[in-house]
Order: sequence, then C-alpha cells, then structure tokens
Amino acid sequence: MDLQETANVIAAGETALGIELGSTRIKAVLTDKNCRTIASGSFEWENRLEDGIWTYPLALAWEGIQSCYSQLAGDVEARYHTRIESIGAIGVSAMMHGYLPFDKSRQLLAPFRTWRNNITDQAAAELTDVLMFNIPQRWSVAHIYQAMLNGEEHVKDIAFLTTLAGYVHWKLSGEKVLGIGDASGMFPIDEKTGSYDEEKLALFDQLELAQRYPWKLKDILPTVKKAGEAAGTLTEEGARLLDVSGKLRAGSLMAPPEGDAGTGMVSTNSVRKRTGNISVGTSAFSMNVLDAPLRAVHQDIDVVTTPDGAPVAMVHTNNCSSDINAWTGLFREFADLLGVTATSDQIYAKLFEQALKADPDAGGLLNYSCLSGENITRVEKGRPMFVRSPKSRMNLANFMLTQLYGAFAPLKIGMDILIREEQVKTDVMVAQGGLFRTPVVGQQVLANTLGIPITVMETAGEGGPWGMAVLAVYAKYRPEGQSLSDFLDQAVFSDAKTTTLQPQADGAKGCGTFIERYRKGLEAEIAAGDALKD
Repeated sequence: MDLQETANVIAAGETALGIELGSTRIKAVLTDKNCRTIASGSFEWENRLEDGIWTYPLALAWEGIQSCYSQLAGDVEARYHTRIESIGAIGVSAMMHGYLPFDKSRQLLAPFRTWRNNITDQAAAELTDVLMFNIPQRWSVAHIYQAMLNGEEHVKDIAFLTTLAGYVHWKLSGEKVLGIGDASGMFPIDEKTGSYDEEKLALFDQLELAQRYPWKLKDILPTVKKAGEAAGTLTEEGARLLDVSGKLRAGSLMAPPEGDAGTGMVSTNSVRKRTGNISVGTSAFSMNVLDAPLRAVHQDIDVVTTPDGAPVAMVHTNNCSSDINAWTGLFREFADLLGVTATSDQIYAKLFEQALKADPDAGGLLNYSCLSGENITRVEKGRPMFVRSPKSRMNLANFMLTQLYGAFAPLKIGMDILIREEQVKTDVMVAQGGLFRTPVVGQQVLANTLGIPITVMETAGEGGPWGMAVLAVYAKYRPEGQSLSDFLDQAVFSDAKTTTLQPQADGAKGCGTFIERYRKGLEAEIAAGDALKD
C-alpha cells in the first residue's frame, strides 16, 4: 500500500495492535488487517532480584506500555499525517507463567514472581506426583502451592490469580480471561474440553493444604479462551490507560491474551501438528506440536498448548543470551576506549562471525550462562562462569563459540529427551530471536548443537508482538470457520522467505565434546552458587 492508502486504513480503524511484554523489551506493533506492519514502538526494561525474588514493578510495565504506544502513535502521525483514534482489534502477550495474586479489591497481594524464579521446588515435585503430570517450577499453580507450603498470609485473600498478559488484558478490558496457550502455563489443560483439566482441579482441591482456604482453584483462575474467540472490548478506562493523550476511543475487540510461547508459534507459522519452533532471548524454549501423547512424564518437558489448543511439548530454559549480552557490552566499552564508533548490531555481527573460525569443540573452553538458576541442569543459584584449562586454546573465535554453545547447552539437554527418548519428530523447526539477526552464525551453531535442521525466517529478529497482532487480526477479520493454521498458511505466510541450515558433521561432533565437558563441570557451577552468595 502507498502512504495514502495506509492513512485511510488507519483513519478507518481497520488495524490491529499487538503488545508484548518480553524479558528485556516491551514492544507494540500496529498492522493492517493483512498483517503488514504499519508502525511500532519499544521500551527497555529489566527484571530485578529483590529479597531473593526475580520481579518487575507493575508500574514500570505501564510506563513501558504507554511509552510504546506513544512512540507508535507519534510515528503514525509523522509518516501518514493522520492520528490513531480507533483500532479494530488489540491483543496482549507477555512472558508466560509466574504469580500475580489479587484480592477482591483488585489489590496485588505479593510482588510479581516471574518465570525466572526457581523457588518452588517442593511444590512442583509434590504437585507432579499428585496430578501425575509434570508441573514445572515456573507454573502459577506451583507458585501458589509453594506460598501455601510457606504459610504466606496473603494466600487466604486471593480472589484472582493470573499471568502478566492476563493482568494487562484485565486492566484494558475488565475481563478475567486468558488465551489457552498462556493458561496452559498456569494449570494443565484438557484438550477435549479446551479448559482446565477438571479431574486435576479436583485433585488439587482435595489436598490437605488447599482445604484450609476459602476458595477453590478454578474460581480464582482466568476463564480460558482459544485463538479467534472474542475476549472483551477495550473500555474507556483501558483506552485512557493505553493512550495517555486521550485520542484513542474505546470499543476495540480484545483478542485472548497469550504467552510469548504462543506468539512465537504464530510468528513462525508453527501451530500445525509436527511443526516446531525455537525462541531464544533472555530465556530459550522449543515448542514441538505433538501428533501423539508423550509416553512418560518428564521433569524437563512441559506439556502446554498452541493458541488454538493443540498439545505442545515445551523445553524451557531460564537462561540464554544474558551472558552473551554482558560480554558484548564489555567489548563495546573497549571499542569506545579505542575511539571506535559502532552500533550494537555491528559489534554482535563482528563477534559472532569470529565463531565461524573456531575449533569445532570451542578449543576446550567452557561457559555457563546461568545468570539465574537453571532447572534443567539442577542449578539452583545462577553464577555465570567462564572456565579454561592450561591446554585450552584461548582466542576470540573459540571464546565466542563457547558463548553460543553455553547459551544453547541447557536447551540441548532438554531436547535430547524429546528426540532420543520420546522419538518426537518435527517436519520443520523454525528459530527466532535477536541472536539470529546476524545471518548464518547462530542458526548454524544451533543446528550443530541440536543435530537437526534449523529454519530461519526473514523476520527472525522480531516476532512476538507482531505475532500477537496477527492473533488480533485473526480474532477480528478472519473468514468464518477458518482454522488458525489455515489462516497463517493462506493469509500470512503464503510468500514467506526462509533459509534452512543442516547440521555440519564436524560442528555436531565438536558440540558433542563441548556438551560432555559441560555436563562434567556442572558440579563446579552448582558449587559456585553455594560459595558465592548474593
């Protein structure tokens, strides 16, 4: 479309807005009803470790959302000489899991506990045994049960428990709902009913601790909605909260709020059975849409759903790119000292390209990228650690490869369970995230690490907020009866540009040597957490 056509679309409100609250950035993307991006805005934020809890202040979430929207609206006015007064559909997504409990007066009862906390080991283990279903430490039900085990006073007053996406949606629409993908990170879902598993809810409510409280779990959880269903409308209060300038009118259709895993599946066209995707960022996770149930319960494999309710095997790691980002920041400081002017993307590109020149096993170097605890490797307290022996081949190329290997290692350990023990197969595995903005390098290293072909789309550096905008378009504008997978194939990705890289024999063998060394050294990483206190 030309500028005038786009301006007309904006003026008519034939648009969709996707908002995503990620680990390091809040971002908003405005699209037309054909899912073409019109404008965007972003805001950087970081989690904080306060009193042993990884958290974000909710006031900062709203500052970020309002800043993103203001940037986006300003961009629209500058480029298209029109202003946003109405939006056809809005969707909110955010980091999955975590703990946001509210009382009947809508007051937050405890600081937001994010997915990054691994403080619910006892609860997760007990619930897994009782429910006969893997309950990860990140899940909301593990957090609430751990609070019960801890005897935390606020638990008796809980009237509503939700996720970050569910909270923002609630404030914008007044509706206590959640998309099925995000809900599946709160409590197990029954694929047949498309809602929480009633038998497992009953088992929870029968627990001795649960019977001490005045609420039933089902009554405090959000109502579950599938992709395409209406999940309320933007209220006057929500419009003022989103657009502080007061120009935006109420009435936008609200799509079911989703988790970042769900938007990652949408933005990579990975919602059909036997498709999969990998998202890498502060954390990393792979999503494998199952065509048959898993044969066993695995502590390191979550069973969640696509935004339209299909079962997914999820491998989630708490850590991925944080340590790479820290080292890259150090190199940037050095460049500044030398008077070298370079953008962040240029620095990442130069450093990553060196990894292609490395020894396949990274020269005997070793890196643990654990800024926080890591459940898959049983690391309770994260302490990023770089190790080399006297015989290691220390150079920049090997250093950068070991950074990438270290970032992907926990994901590799979890994926081996799916590939080797469960024989889960995917027809295509699409990767997305900022690490893939530099062409080839991260993609090839990931293919070598996992031993499977990895596909990257042209839009690999972004995804989540645009994926949420796509879900908003699907809720508002799709043809009657069209499935989500057909909508993505036919309306969104019909001419998608992709590249696929196969594992390299030497690289896969070298990474295998690195992973063997990584496993042997985990005892030292765990000991570092015990020895080096906060």
